[in-house]
Amino acid sequence: MKATIWHNPACGTSRKTLAILEETPGIALEVVEYLKTPPSADKLAQLYRDAGITPQQGLRTRGTDAVERGLPDADDATVLAAMAAEPMLIERPLVETERGVRLCRPQETVREIL
Repeated sequence: MKATIWHNPACGTSRKTLAILEETPGIALEVVEYLKTPPSADKLAQLYRDAGITPQQGLRTRGTDAVERGLPDADDATVLAAMAAEPMLIERPLVETERGVRLCRPQETVREIL
């Protein structure tokens, strides 16, 4: 099974999720450091849709100016555009497999799609 993780190596939860993926037999793993290679707004929209959450639920507010900018109450297109332009606004880690997508907070959530 192929798994893609949108990863921030500075994040403990992201590192723990990556470790679960690396320890799972049969996983062909792709690691995308999203701060260096941010997903497009269209890709983010697809990930959130497949995860069954809204872009606002995937918005990182801690350590960002998202609240001050009104992003938690903004429309989807505005939130997605802000995330694509400033990937620090993306809550992490996101993991995609053939079984679905999860925002892996807590990290054990990844097991739902393995």
